[in-house]
Amino acid sequence: MSGWNQRKQAHFNVFMRGSGHHSAAWKHPDSNPKADLELDYYVGIARIAERGLFDSLFMADNYSGFGRRLEPFTLLSAIAALTKHIGFIATVSTTYNDPYHVARKFASLDHISKGRAAWNIVTGHSQEDADNLSRPEHPDVSTRYEIGDEFVEVTKQLWDSWEEDALVYDRVNDVALDRRKVHEIHFKGKYYNVKGPLNIPRPPQGYPVLVQAGSSEGGKELAAKTAEVIFTAQQTLGAAQNFYRDVKSRLAKYGRRPEHLLIMPGLCPIVADTEKEARDIEEEFNSLLNPKQALRRLSNYFTVDLTEYSLDDLVPVDKAKPYGSITTGITSRQEVVVDAAARDKMTLRQFIARSAAAHGHVSFTGSVMQTADFIERWLLENGADGFNILPHVYYKGLETFVDKVVPELQNRGLFRTEYEGKTLRENLGLERPVNRNRARWLASREGQKALAHSDWV
Repeated sequence: MSGWNQRKQAHFNVFMRGSGHHSAAWKHPDSNPKADLELDYYVGIARIAERGLFDSLFMADNYSGFGRRLEPFTLLSAIAALTKHIGFIATVSTTYNDPYHVARKFASLDHISKGRAAWNIVTGHSQEDADNLSRPEHPDVSTRYEIGDEFVEVTKQLWDSWEEDALVYDRVNDVALDRRKVHEIHFKGKYYNVKGPLNIPRPPQGYPVLVQAGSSEGGKELAAKTAEVIFTAQQTLGAAQNFYRDVKSRLAKYGRRPEHLLIMPGLCPIVADTEKEARDIEEEFNSLLNPKQALRRLSNYFTVDLTEYSLDDLVPVDKAKPYGSITTGITSRQEVVVDAAARDKMTLRQFIARSAAAHGHVSFTGSVMQTADFIERWLLENGADGFNILPHVYYKGLETFVDKVVPELQNRGLFRTEYEGKTLRENLGLERPVNRNRARWLASREGQKALAHSDWV
C-alpha cells in the first residue's frame, strides 16, 4: 500500500481469555483448557507478547457468572515479577468498588511493575454482579456513568495526594517522610466523601494509564473526558472511521488533543502463510462449534428464540431488540452484532461463524501479507491507532501473529523494533500527568510560612 505515513505506528495489546477467543478454542487439540488457572500459562502468553513488542496484556473481569476467571490484581502482580516490558491492563468496576481501594491497588501494581499498570474503567456488568455484592439493584446506565465519573475523579485526587518528593529519607536529620507533602483531599461529592490521603506514594506513572471499553454514548463521553486508551468493537473500516472522528472530536472541550487518546478496536486474526491455509484453520475451528448453544447465546439480542429457526434462514434482524434495551454487559455490542448481520445479509449459520471468533469485534482471516495490509489500511486511514488482538487460540494464534505479522509490519515501518521506554506510558507515547494539586500544595505551604513568620515577628 503506497503513500503511508511513516510517523504513525501501530500499538498492540493482547486480550487474555481462557484457551483463546474462538468459542470452540478449548475443544481444539492446539489448546490447553485445563491450564487457564495456572500462572505459568499466562506468563507464557505474556512472554510471547513481550517478544512481539506488544504494549500490554488486557484482562477482562466481572463479579458473576460460571466462567473460570482469576482475579486481575493477583495474576498481573505475579506476571509483573516475571516480565520486563509488557504493560498490564486490569478491569475494575466503578459501581462495585470504592475509590480508595482501587487507588491503592493500582498504585501498588504500578510500583511493583515499575510503571507498567493500566486501569480498564468499567461501570458494572449486570444484576448478577449486584446480587453477589449485596447491592439491592444494578444501577441504570446513566447512573452508572455518573458514579463512574465521580469515582475516577476521587481516585485521581488520591493519587495526587502525595507530592513527588514527599519521601526524603534524610538520615542526617532523621526524616524519612516530609509530612507537609502528603495531603488530605477532603473530597465531597454526590456519591463519595473521602478524606485522604492515600497510604502509598504517587504511582511511578503519575496515574496508571486510564483505559475505557465500549462504544455507547455515555462510554464515548467518559472516554473523551478521562481515558487515554479506548477499546471498541467496530466491524468495518467506515464504522471505525466514524467512531474515531466522533471520539477524537470530543476531546477539545476537555482541554485535550487527539494524541491524548489512542483508539484500539478489537481484532481477531486467523493467519497463515496463504489465504487458503487460513480459511482451512477457520473452517476447522467452526466445525467444532455447537450451533444450538451458539444460537441460545445470540438470542439475547433478539425478541425470538433463534434455535427455532433453520441454520440456512436469514438472521431475523426485524426481531432484534431495540438498541439500548439491553442494559447488561457491553451495551453497545448489540448494535454492532445486529448491524453486521443486516449489512451482510447473513444466514444463521454465517452469523454463528462470524460471532464465534470475535464476539462482535472485527475478525480477519487471511495470509500474513493480507493481514498486514488490513492493519495498515485501518491505521493509516484513521480507523485505529492500534488493535486489541484477540487470538483465536492460545498459544498458537498469538505466536503466528508475533512471528510472522509483526516482522512484516516492521518492514513497512508500521511497528516498533524495540520498546521506546520503560513505562507503559512511554511505550504508548502518552504524557506523564502532572500532580494537579501541586500549585495548591505549594501555595498552602507558602501561606503557612508567611503566617509563622508574622507570628514570630
